[in-house]
Amino acid sequence: MPVIDYGYAGISWRGPAFIKYIEMFIDLIAGARPNFMKISPIIDAISEASDRGEDIGFRLVHTGQHYDINMSSSFFEQLGIPEPDINLGAGGGTQAEQTSAIMTGYEKLLMEKKPDICIVVGDVTSTMACSIVARKMHVKVAHVEGGIRSGDWRMPEEINRVVTDSITNYFFTTSEIANENLRLSGVADDRIFFVGNTMIDTLLKHRSRFIKPPVWDEWPLSEGGYFVMTLHRPANVDEEDKLKKLVAEIMDHSGDLPVIFPVHPRTRGNLQKTGISHPRLVMVEPMGYLEFNYLVEKAFAVITDSGGITEETTVMGIPCMTLRDSTERPETITLGTNELLGTNPEVVKPAMKKLFAGEWKKGSVPELWDGKTARRIVKALLEMEL
Repeated sequence: MPVIDYGYAGISWRGPAFIKYIEMFIDLIAGARPNFMKISPIIDAISEASDRGEDIGFRLVHTGQHYDINMSSSFFEQLGIPEPDINLGAGGGTQAEQTSAIMTGYEKLLMEKKPDICIVVGDVTSTMACSIVARKMHVKVAHVEGGIRSGDWRMPEEINRVVTDSITNYFFTTSEIANENLRLSGVADDRIFFVGNTMIDTLLKHRSRFIKPPVWDEWPLSEGGYFVMTLHRPANVDEEDKLKKLVAEIMDHSGDLPVIFPVHPRTRGNLQKTGISHPRLVMVEPMGYLEFNYLVEKAFAVITDSGGITEETTVMGIPCMTLRDSTERPETITLGTNELLGTNPEVVKPAMKKLFAGEWKKGSVPELWDGKTARRIVKALLEMEL
């Protein structure tokens, strides 16, 4: 297919030179790896609707906020995501520089062709930036995962959520908690669509395809015989002494089980500075989606400061310890297998004691986390008067 260069650094369109008229034409915005996990089932649902004869189409826009050539090949291939039609090439820089690059690139794209609606997902910089541009150019915005709140204004993601939701037209939500957050901010019920969780659509679709990673045989590991750990948030990894103490507490109280630690690039530098090591601490490179979730599904428990992982552990019934002071996914605590421990390293010991005593809660799966969320979203879109 021809590549269209819009004359702005990094922007190219890999699709056809002209878009035929489509009754409903949608922009799907993604900028970071979790976004693609949330977008993937929506792409599938749109394609299913189109195959049924519905006049609906989409343009997949990668802002380039996070771009890794390995992720772009293996990750897209694993989840069956098509190559983006557009890559805005926003790249790195400060948050302000990145926001500016995304807004400038998306504005130029909309000047060439406006969609009927712009769908943004999650809470990254791309979510907020493209929402602002779309609304200023009179394009309606739908926010998948609208209404999620942590209440922690130190997190850039919280600012992104609140700004996005303040200008969004339609909200696709994951829980009744999110619905209530929106109502309290003045959003009318006819703009809120409780549909479930597209991350879980992706999980359930690919669960039977999980891939055993090399570390399984290299260690070797056995089902229920190890921990999985991920750490990347500033409160845990930016202070070298705290990081060292946190890892020491985890290793001191994790019995004789190995701790598999796919190391986030943000964390690697500080780990090297502190010289942290332990015979049972297995530090590995970040993994593909199918490999990582293979480990999670068979783990004794997960230790994390991620948000999305808490959703996956809830559905897979794996105990999860979250080393954060707040969460935007409270349903993983009230209903699921997750416990919010905080960021003080001293919280690790009592949590581990509870876990090894067999007293961790079993949890349940939140309403509508059933693998059919994206179909509900597309059904709602087709019924809208745009």
